Amino acid sequence: MKQLPHWLQGLNNPIFARLYLAQTINLVGDALTWLGLALLAFELAGAQAGTVLAGALTLRVTAFVILSPIAGAIADRVDRKRLMVVTHLTRMVIVCLLPFVTQIWQIYAIVLSLNVFYAFFAPTYTATIPLVTTAAERSQAIALSSATYQLLGVLGPGLAGSIAAFVGTRQVFFLDGITFLIATILIVTLPGQLMVNQHQQTARTVSRTLEDIRMGTVCLFADPPIRYALILQLVAAIAGAEILVNTVGYVQGVLHFGKIEYGWVMAAFGIGATLASVGLGNFQHRVSPMLWTSIGAVL
Repeated sequence: MKQLPHWLQGLNNPIFARLYLAQTINLVGDALTWLGLALLAFELAGAQAGTVLAGALTLRVTAFVILSPIAGAIADRVDRKRLMVVTHLTRMVIVCLLPFVTQIWQIYAIVLSLNVFYAFFAPTYTATIPLVTTAAERSQAIALSSATYQLLGVLGPGLAGSIAAFVGTRQVFFLDGITFLIATILIVTLPGQLMVNQHQQTARTVSRTLEDIRMGTVCLFADPPIRYALILQLVAAIAGAEILVNTVGYVQGVLHFGKIEYGWVMAAFGIGATLASVGLGNFQHRVSPMLWTSIGAVL
């Protein structure tokens, strides 16, 4: 039997493989959500679609920043498998309400609700990886999961754009709901309960949590390569937000093209990112990766 590449060897663990597949399907679903939202916002708000999407993106980030630390604490005290199942099923129901939206305020309400539950899923998923992997598998599993998150963050809108070009604006949300259902089934098949040993948990207080946040921030920004990577990530995040917020208004509003053209434009972003990733992988041994990524940030 052919052995998997080193960076994929975490998938030899069938339990982690199911959890990882659930995360990957979940990320594709998120991409479908945001592509559908962009089309829906333009349908309802026209030239003001960018403002609507900017507000929705702000709600997403706010919900995640405020609630994810709380979710992390809850995940240490309950069955993580059950928590992930509940958040997935709830998000499936919520996202299937989007095809029936007729007012802009309804978009804001649904986006906020979706991301309240996403804020509980994301840290729970990350914290579950150590429970389903051995010490030898853990670093590879976490690296693969993080790389997939970053990759689909770039490629996801392109993939979703290709799908939305043929499926339609409101129908794409039902397809999104199916991705949540499939991910839920995969999580349900994980064995037993996924809970941490409470006797191994350090008592958490508000002051201790704030001190951990302070120390972690200081350590991150004190390390030059990490600080450089964080700045590049900020640039990439701003560019990605610009793509999500402004492309639909420009393609359909300024250029007067349709949904199919918008879908292909988003697919082109994904194709470009893929080619750049492959190219960087081929040239990184001959040219400094920092040089290539700096050029990318400037572009």
